[in-house]
Amino acid sequence: MTTPREFDIIVYGATGYTGRLVAEYLAHHYGSREDGPKWAMAGRSLAKLEEVRDLIDAPASTPLVVANADDSADLEAMCARTKVVLTTVGPYQLYGDKLVAACVKTGTDYADLCGEPAWMAEKIAEHQAAAEASGARICFSSGFDSIPFDLGVMMTQKACVAKFGTPAPRIRGRVRAMQGTFSGGTAASLGATMKAAAKSPSLINVLRNPFALTPGFEGPDQPSGMIPSHEDDLGKWSAPFVMAPINTKNVHRTNFLLGHPYGSDFKYDEMMLTSPGDAGRAAANAALEFMKNPFGAKPPKPGEGPTKEERENGFYDVVFVADMADGGRLQFGVKGRYDPGYGSTSRMLSETGIALLSCTKPGGIGTPGSFIGEDLVKRLEEHAELTFAVES
Repeated sequence: MTTPREFDIIVYGATGYTGRLVAEYLAHHYGSREDGPKWAMAGRSLAKLEEVRDLIDAPASTPLVVANADDSADLEAMCARTKVVLTTVGPYQLYGDKLVAACVKTGTDYADLCGEPAWMAEKIAEHQAAAEASGARICFSSGFDSIPFDLGVMMTQKACVAKFGTPAPRIRGRVRAMQGTFSGGTAASLGATMKAAAKSPSLINVLRNPFALTPGFEGPDQPSGMIPSHEDDLGKWSAPFVMAPINTKNVHRTNFLLGHPYGSDFKYDEMMLTSPGDAGRAAANAALEFMKNPFGAKPPKPGEGPTKEERENGFYDVVFVADMADGGRLQFGVKGRYDPGYGSTSRMLSETGIALLSCTKPGGIGTPGSFIGEDLVKRLEEHAELTFAVES
């Protein structure tokens, strides 16, 4: 960015459900602070932007920017006005191509909530070199997929190096507890991915490959995370976790982009814990059926979401178990207040955008871990009510 920008952050998609939460967070947490970012709301309808601005009690002076996701000129003009674009307009494989291209062309940093690995792999191949040249930092998966997992593994490995002198060759990510709902955007993204895979079967290999986002590098065979099992050290059964296919790919991409600080032979998988005994086994087996159709007969629609009370009563608790080659073991916890898909995700995306403002890493297509890492951990602990801590 060689010319001054009018704004620090533009929230694109501010009239949608999650975009509104991002705008609300920025307005309420940073709007009155002199050191807060200068930000604007953007979308395709001025009337709807005005309506949302009033609904979230943002100042009447909050700038509004009209830009159509289908119009490259609109998007380039918008991007040229800001240092960072935060976008909640998904599914990204349907609506994200032109915005990513506009950010790359104008050297504008970008963060989204993408959990669509085939599209991400396509954008990496298409834009990595151009983003490096323009200085644009394109940061995918800056919400519940995949920040708690990406940064959780990073901080677990830091703790392993401090305790054992070396990173762990194997880490198990286990969701101990979670209360919240899937977003309509998540359901739409999965639906779009399945339709794309049906049309192009080669995409199935991308979805199955844990190293789909590390072009030119293939690590060792990874645990599948799809077979229910009893984990004796945790005293519970583990079951497949619906977000694992995207989170594991992002963890490996962070390791890849940082030069393999976890090792080139690193193994990682994610599952969710049920309970001990027969009940836990039954729940773990039931999760296999859930994985086939996680949203049921009537999936949530984009723009739909939980009530404020439901968002505030939500939470998540993830444990990372590091298994060392000599039998040593370390346990690290990441916990978040608010429901993962909306309340916490909107905070994580907002703080990613603010952290990017002071990021000095070269341009390219990366992850929250590769671009911001521990600086983002500190922001999330200070502002977004996440905790990262060694447990044992």
